[in-house]
Amino acid sequence: MNDPLLELSLAVAHCRSVAIENGPLLLGLFLTGLVGSASHCATMCGPFVLAQSGAAMAELPLGSGELRRLRGAALAPYHLGRALTYMALAVLLATPLHLLEGASELRFVPAIALTLAALLFAVIAVGGLSRLAYGAALAAPLGERLAGMARPLFAHPTGWRGVALGLLLGFLPCGLLYAAIGAAIAPADPVAAAMGMALFTLGTFPMLWLMAYLGGTAQRRWTSLARTAMPFVAAFNAIVLGWMAFSWIAT
Repeated sequence: MNDPLLELSLAVAHCRSVAIENGPLLLGLFLTGLVGSASHCATMCGPFVLAQSGAAMAELPLGSGELRRLRGAALAPYHLGRALTYMALAVLLATPLHLLEGASELRFVPAIALTLAALLFAVIAVGGLSRLAYGAALAAPLGERLAGMARPLFAHPTGWRGVALGLLLGFLPCGLLYAAIGAAIAPADPVAAAMGMALFTLGTFPMLWLMAYLGGTAQRRWTSLARTAMPFVAAFNAIVLGWMAFSWIAT
């Protein structure tokens, strides 16, 4: 008979082991979300966040305190839905890599994936996120369709409607998101992929929260600084991923 507590403890131990083993990569994805949200997401996703925050603030009763306004600006259901989409995409893409890794003749697949992810972040470090705009532009029709499907949900973006909004808009084409998913799936571990995208989403949260609360002021204040820092964060990720690829080949 299976012991649920034993299974839970084994799952927690495995997650902890994965987090320790991929610590630098997970840190890099969090920093990518944190810096990238100010340099890139504020422009791309800012209008969606501002539309939701305006509707959420309008539903607050008159005289609501700052704590309620801060909580309303957090848009927690939306960010939860967005995180679930990002994590699901990463797990879906990491699973085939994990299965291929088991075949002895294909054991270098993760190393190839890590190398490609390192090169992707090296491109960002050298040329900025604009280099990834071409890939996102190809998916623009998809973005327009998703925005149209999500439009009715903006009227009351709370509860399950906010989650549904995040789930839908999580598929919007985004160069930074593509790079983050590429890095998250590179170790060929679905658990690491889910963790990586959860931390990436967490990193994007502070800037989008500030935008929802302060409006365009937050974007104007932090965007320039974030654009300066982004190449360094991208270079850090490229180095980490390159080292992981080298270590994989060496073993």
